Amino acid sequence: MMAEAPYIDNDADMDAIYVESMECEPPPEEPIPDPIFVKGNGNAIIFGLNNHFNDEFPSRLSAKVAPEEFRQTISHINDILNKNFPLSLRWLICGCLCCCCTLGCSMWPAVCMTRRCRLQVEKALDWENSRIYSRLGLRWCLVKQRCSNITALQEYVILIEFIPRWDISKPD
Repeated sequence: MMAEAPYIDNDADMDAIYVESMECEPPPEEPIPDPIFVKGNGNAIIFGLNNHFNDEFPSRLSAKVAPEEFRQTISHINDILNKNFPLSLRWLICGCLCCCCTLGCSMWPAVCMTRRCRLQVEKALDWENSRIYSRLGLRWCLVKQRCSNITALQEYVILIEFIPRWDISKPD
């Protein structure tokens, strides 16, 4: 039932907009599954970024994503890492060798290369989200997580979150 507009007595009130207070309905009550973590399984980690991610298909995604799409996304991420990792490793070794002479400034190229690689991975994940996964109710992102065996160190992992869907069949 719509509320009636108040009586307008002059031209100044003509332009006024009267808005009814509408509250948004909460998201559906069905439980959201726990997120899935895809950990790196490479043999080297530079500043928390692993050189390879595990492409084994998680069983919890079987009803949402085709295994081929999952492997294609992981292989795209691994291609970015394989392209950037050797140069980052060279700069890290060079930075470690020259660190005493440059008072730590020689480590900046390795830090910048790793940050650039991380941003490329995040950009690729955003592209994959907009292309495939947002329609399926998923969101992939790169997050920092504590290493399981060493609690003081952190590494980047791929987080796959389930996005709750709004029920559009309910009336307003």
